[in-house]
Amino acid sequence: MAKRTSTVTPGSLAGLAPGESARIDRVEGFDDPVGQRLSHLGFLPGTMVTTVRRAPMGDPTIFELRGNQMCLRIAESNRVLLTVDDLDSP
Repeated sequence: MAKRTSTVTPGSLAGLAPGESARIDRVEGFDDPVGQRLSHLGFLPGTMVTTVRRAPMGDPTIFELRGNQMCLRIAESNRVLLTVDDLDSP
């Protein structure tokens, strides 16, 4: 059986550590079925999302947004790009 590898895209939801929160900037591939499904689930620009926990092998991950918890694989969470807020700003 071939080993499946998934790479985390920097600045994406897949790179958010457990306990961290960020705001969604955009969903890549919004016009395809997976992108549309993510938007229907609430992964929309401006939405705050928190990483709740990751499976022992690192995939899938549970995220909390809009009062709900969703479980996504790295391939899907890589499509959700985040806004980096400058925490050093006064």
